[in-house]
Amino acid sequence: MRSVRQFTVIPAVPPALQALTEVARNLHWTWDRETQRLFQQLDPALWTRTGRDPLRLLAEITETRWATLSTDQAVIDATNEAHRRLRDAIDAPRWFQGRHESDLRQIAYFSPEFGISETLPQYSGGLGVLAGDHLKAASDLGLPLVAIGLLYAEGYFRQRLNADGYQEERYPPLDPHAIATVPTDIQVTVDMAGEAVRIKAWKVEVGRIQLYLLDTNCEGNSPEAAAITNRLYGGDKEHRLRQEMVLGIGGVRVLRALGLDPQVFHTNEGHAGFLALERLRELVATGLTFREAIEAVRAGGVFTTHTPVPAGIDRFPRELMERYFHAFADMLGIGFDELYRLGHVPSDPDDVFNMAVMGLRLSGRSNGVAQLHGEVSREMFGELWPDIPVDEVPIGAITNGVHAHTWVGDHIAPLLADSVGSVWDGADHESWNGVQSIDPDAVWSARAKGRAELVAFVRSRMGDALLDPKALTIGFARRFATYKRATMVLSQPERLRAMLLSADRPVQFVFAGKAHPQDQPGKDMIRDIELFARQLDVGHRFVFVPDYDMAVARMMYRGCDVWLNNPRRPLEACGTSGMKAALNGCLNLSILDGWWDECFDGENGWAINSADDDPDLGRRDQREATSLFGLLEREIVPLFYDRGTDGVPVGWVDKMKHNWRTLGPFVTEIGRAHV
Repeated sequence: MRSVRQFTVIPAVPPALQALTEVARNLHWTWDRETQRLFQQLDPALWTRTGRDPLRLLAEITETRWATLSTDQAVIDATNEAHRRLRDAIDAPRWFQGRHESDLRQIAYFSPEFGISETLPQYSGGLGVLAGDHLKAASDLGLPLVAIGLLYAEGYFRQRLNADGYQEERYPPLDPHAIATVPTDIQVTVDMAGEAVRIKAWKVEVGRIQLYLLDTNCEGNSPEAAAITNRLYGGDKEHRLRQEMVLGIGGVRVLRALGLDPQVFHTNEGHAGFLALERLRELVATGLTFREAIEAVRAGGVFTTHTPVPAGIDRFPRELMERYFHAFADMLGIGFDELYRLGHVPSDPDDVFNMAVMGLRLSGRSNGVAQLHGEVSREMFGELWPDIPVDEVPIGAITNGVHAHTWVGDHIAPLLADSVGSVWDGADHESWNGVQSIDPDAVWSARAKGRAELVAFVRSRMGDALLDPKALTIGFARRFATYKRATMVLSQPERLRAMLLSADRPVQFVFAGKAHPQDQPGKDMIRDIELFARQLDVGHRFVFVPDYDMAVARMMYRGCDVWLNNPRRPLEACGTSGMKAALNGCLNLSILDGWWDECFDGENGWAINSADDDPDLGRRDQREATSLFGLLEREIVPLFYDRGTDGVPVGWVDKMKHNWRTLGPFVTEIGRAHV
């Protein structure tokens, strides 16, 4: 059992400022710009030192400083105003409350990870950050949604690079009492191969949305059971199976213990798929037959798949499934073989239980996360519907969006508010045309400010000699999986060096990202990037920023001029990082994959020519790298450095405006709900 330090910030805060604690615990509202400025005002140096973590800030402010603040009427007024805005965000009617014809009472949203804030490190990458944005957008829209996830005792991992440039992982334990989690008195049990595993729930406030994170570090659990929720995506297949039983089966039981009866259960990827088996068990216990229960579960089930490749899906061997679910099948009134068939494809030579297959079979609606990904998913899972054409396979596509205010910088947001409207993140296409009226000098000034802040951020972490605040800055930040090809720019080193070392038109690259601890090829790619960055002649314009998280991501989206994405098509399911960059006026340079395949219009960024018809992967990579460098040399670099007498690159600014006008209303989750 991990030790837990009892911790609370409430007694330290003077009565006049008690509302700060409620504001600090709400992980959605702490990204409100005025609220951020209030926390910074409390103690600017401490705000920076605590990593902009509101709860840590409140805990570490000295009694002397609190005494001063409690008599500062401006701080008291700002606190009361922040609390008023929070209560308005939680209590005031929103978009959904105006839909009087809707019979929807509640949605349950299950995900293995949630990227809400770097101060709650319960995410590894895009899947979790998408889930976090989903909760924030749901709160802003007033949706009746409750969320279920896991509380990982050690989160994902902290990254450092060793002397040889290789990624090393650290797993510092998290104290749930010191982060924005609140204990509840809810505790449920799940039988795991004969062991009754206790599960407790912690609550996280995300605006008006309640997120419950499940934790097996409970009194009475064996050390092995207590360690089930130790690390995100850690352990062997059995460990993953046990985690997913906690998430799916335990999650439904926690909802019932809370007195909740959602009409819709949304499974964000297959990791939470066992929730459907628990719902079947509940219905069979009421007297329904197994087949009747399946129809009832499907009617309220939504399944979102995020992977375009079979290797990205959790699959469990028959022996393991039988050990953990034989007794469960008895409760369903069926034999184990019938339960196993829910996630089994007869043509699968590995004879495994496929979590995505079960998710598709037990959901009434299923979708991919971009239009192209929908096509790929229909092809990949078409054999589940052998009697219908592939293009009629019932897997739709809902292209992901992003929560704009989490990602857009203070240098850009005022421009959008003035030109599009105060609620620009919920504006329609016509309103977004207003960006055409923004003064080019104001656009360029904002772009320069974001780039300078990124450079200052990198220098504060890595050294004062790095990067140039005036140079064309290209960003690449994502999970280091081999298909994402982070090292493509290294494939033609002389052309790369020529751009980096240009005296009058320099280009610089900023990389960040983590490889899964067991992904050696991904780690090799990080090492290749880092070793190139350590070369003395180019290292000042080519950097890898270690320990990628949401804070690093925000700085890069806000500071880069170009966002690079060069996966092997069609292996990028969506790729929302490019959306966040686009909202900040950063132009996309990408393979036509994921969301970019449906959003590129020829003028709002650049498309790398894909050679996905070439069966020779080496030749294909070389052809696409040649296209990438050609775009950089012939179009991107010249356009960036083509300046007028006032120093403003009018052509570049026009492209930024076109980027906003065409992409703004598409990539914002709230805006898409309105239009």
